[in-house]
Parts: sequence; C-alpha cells; structure tokens
Amino acid sequence: MSASSAANAMLGLSIREVSQALRDGRVSATELCKKCINQIQRTHYLNAYITITEEMAMEQAQRADNRLRTGKPLGPLDGIPFSVKDNFCTDNIKTTCASNMLKGYVPPFNATVVQKLLDQGAVLVGKTNLDEFAMGSGSADGVFGPVRNPWSYATQYREQSKEDPDSDWAITGGSSGGSAAAVASLSSFLALGSDTGGSTRNPGSLCGVVALKPSYGLLSRHGLIPLVNSMDVPGIMTRSVHDAATVLRILQGRDERDSTTVQAPDTPPSLPEHFDIRDICVGIPKEYHAPGLSKDILAQWSRVADMFEQAGARVQEVSLPHTQHSIVCYHVLCCCEVASNMARFDGLEYGHRSAVDSSTDAMYATTRHEGFNNVVRRRILSGNYFLLKSNYERYFVKAQQTRRLITEDFKTIFRSGIDVLLTPTTLSDAARYSDFIQEDNRTRSAQEDVFTQPVNMAGLPAVTVPTALSPRGLPIGLQLIGQTLQDWKLLTVAHWIEKQLNFPLVCFHEDSNKRELDHSVRERTHTVGL
Repeated sequence: MSASSAANAMLGLSIREVSQALRDGRVSATELCKKCINQIQRTHYLNAYITITEEMAMEQAQRADNRLRTGKPLGPLDGIPFSVKDNFCTDNIKTTCASNMLKGYVPPFNATVVQKLLDQGAVLVGKTNLDEFAMGSGSADGVFGPVRNPWSYATQYREQSKEDPDSDWAITGGSSGGSAAAVASLSSFLALGSDTGGSTRNPGSLCGVVALKPSYGLLSRHGLIPLVNSMDVPGIMTRSVHDAATVLRILQGRDERDSTTVQAPDTPPSLPEHFDIRDICVGIPKEYHAPGLSKDILAQWSRVADMFEQAGARVQEVSLPHTQHSIVCYHVLCCCEVASNMARFDGLEYGHRSAVDSSTDAMYATTRHEGFNNVVRRRILSGNYFLLKSNYERYFVKAQQTRRLITEDFKTIFRSGIDVLLTPTTLSDAARYSDFIQEDNRTRSAQEDVFTQPVNMAGLPAVTVPTALSPRGLPIGLQLIGQTLQDWKLLTVAHWIEKQLNFPLVCFHEDSNKRELDHSVRERTHTVGL
C-alpha cells in the first residue's frame, strides 16, 4: 500500500490507532492533515465548516512531524487533526458564532480547551458551523446556512430515496451540527462542541458519533462565548468512547480563568478493556416515555435495556417526577441568561456596528437589529420580560426553585443505588430539512431538548452512543446519564455498550463525492488558509 493510500485509510481509524500509526511512521502528520483537508473539500456540500485553516494546520502538522521523527511526541493527540465549533475563541482565527453580529471578529486568544489541545500537538483544521449563537436544535438557523447530515449521502439512505439529494437531505441536529458532521464525515478525528441543553448530544445522536457532555465545572468555559453561564459546558465529539475518554483526560481540570472549574478526579490512563457489567445498576426513567417518541427509538431503548439485563446488570424503572416541568423551566432560565449575556453586543467594543449614527441609542438599537437574527432577538425579549421587577418572582425565581427540584430528583435516584440512567437522546432519527423548517425554532427546541436539557440543569455528565441505523438508514443514539464527576464510570459503561453494538462508519454513496458546490455558497461559507 502506498503512503497516500495509507493516509486515506487512516481517516476512519480511532485516535488511538492513528496515533500509533504516526509514532510507527506508517503515516506522517502532514499527510494525514492534507487528507483531512481534502475530505473537507470533498464533502463541502455538507456545509460543516465556516472556516478552513489549511495553511495554519499544515504548519502545525509539520511541527508534529518534527517531534514524531525525534521520538518526542507531546502526547496521544500529537499530529491528530481536530475541529472546533465556531463559538470558541481561537487566536487569530475568525470566531463568528454564525452571526452577523460577530462576522469578521478575530479573537486575540484561544479558549482554554482549544489551547489544551494545541499544547498536546493536535492540528486545528477548521471552525465548524452552528445555529446562531448556539440557539437551536438543527444547525439550520445560522447566517452561513444549514448543515447537512452526512448520513443523507450514505449508501443506506440514498438507495432508498427517489428524490434529488438537494431536496431530500436530513438535518444534523444542533446546535453543534457542524462539529458532528465533521467527525461523522471523517474530516476530523475529534471536534469540540458546546452543550447548554443538549447541543452536543443531539447532533451526536443524529449523526452517529459519540458525544460527551462532561460534568459542569470539569472543563473550562473560558473562551467559550457564553449562552447560559450556569449550564454551558464544552462538549467532546469523537467516533469512539475510548477516544472521548482520551480527550476528556486532557481537557479536564481547574482553570484559574474560570472560577466554576473544579479539580478533576484521579483517572486511570485509559478505559478498562474488561469490565464486569454485573456490578452496574441501570435506571430507566418512566417519564422519558415522552409523547412523540418514535417506535424505532423505543425499540432501540428496549433492546439495549434487555442487553444490560441479559449480561447480568440490574435494570429497574425509576421516576424523575419533576421532569414534566423541565422544558418550561429550562426555557425561562435560558432566556434570562441569554438576555444578560447578549447585552455585551452593543456595537461599541467589538462586533458589528450599524452605520446609523444619529444617536448612541439609535446606533445601539439598529446594531442589535441588524446583528441578531429573529431567534436571538426573541430570546432576548423573552428574558427581559421574565426579569422585569413585576415578573421576577413569578418566572425567574420559580424556575430556579423548579431547577432545584429537578436536581434533587436525580440525587435521590443515584442515592438509591442506581449507577447510570439509560434514556433516549432524541424523539426520532434526523428529520428531513424540508419538514424540520415547518416549525419555528422555539417549538423545535422544546421538542428536541426534552431528553437532554434536564442533565444541564442538574450539572450531570451524559454521553450519547450510536446504537443502530433506523429503517431510513439514519443513526439512532441512546443517552447514558451519570453522577456528578463520575464521568469516567459513565464512559466505562458507554464503552461496554459500544463494544456490544459495533456501529458502522458512514459509507458515502458513489455519487456523493462527485457533487459540485455552488460557487456563491463556497464564497459565503469557507475561508481557506487564514
């Protein structure tokens, strides 16, 4: 096999496997980086990336090669290509949040989690697409256009579809849809997303990748442009649970720039290969049998629960009684914090500034109208309404009280001896884009976040693991929820599930990589060689 063929074959490998290949000299970091860049260009129709950092990435890969040649790699990620959701600050690289408000904004520093990856020698190939300011569940509401699910162009889906791929394609989920698409389409070995109410796990499930939302405070939020400070968590997307554990081990820990971070618990070098599942008690929350849950998701949920039971684990039904109030509570608290966080975008310090200059008030109002889309403006208005003096007790205080009750529900269950909870991640497999946009962003988010956002309010770790393909040929994922700061135990159970299921990699239909992207879309969405 030629070196070029070897590099192409490497794209589908795990981080552990490709890291070993780099150390053995079977592939170079520059060759691997180039293959990832080529894969981004081949799958440009997915619109997964806002910015491609080709020139910078090749320089980073060359430095990795120099270290690898001397036998002095910085760590397990040295030379490994990765991507970052475009709401994390990146030094000297545009960070837009997929919004006109920050179009062209170039931060002077890296987010802590980005810097930790770079310090390990990882190679940044690009910034990924998202819903504007991470407000959405489809990656369809950003100014750079919607992200397409790679599985829409897989053999399984295309052979069933009678329609043109331009009209019949599925969403990625959101808001970290670009990151999920990047990992699923093999253009990135890992990607960072953000998770406020499920924004990493939702697209992870719909795109068939592993998506980890760590315990609140375990990863630094410094440099993540905030949405909801009390719930935002950097998320990790990879193609295997073991890879997610590798990345978590590197990123976790206290950061003096983020006062909410905590000391990471001691963790072993890697997940155990042999694990006795008979020591685990799995809880099945009865409230998660939600209206609208598809029969395909229910079938997979039952299948995996049975799999646990047959392997000797204890499986029991549990109750989270305040879950029914969770989505309303989340909406109130989310809007309140959004209203506060978005106040900084005033046209004076950075970001978009309107040409209207008749007065400071007029400039401020017009800047925000021009810079934010309808989704962001509505959440700001809702949050300001909830925070009015006359409404504060009725909405904000009551939502905080309900949040505490939701958190107590989880604590009660875990105190009873439950180790992990097994739940759906989404109501169904990925919706067709044409169907998804029939409803407004608020309605869609309320539906899609029903299984994921309670975890954010309680600060718990959760991971979604791909389990099977639906009859439509689209991924189905299930969610595991763990106890606070027991992320490693959670991943150990997830790793056990993964080994039983053997979920496939995406296999693009023969026509998919021959598609041509409209020139105007390329100009609008991609910046090469920053």
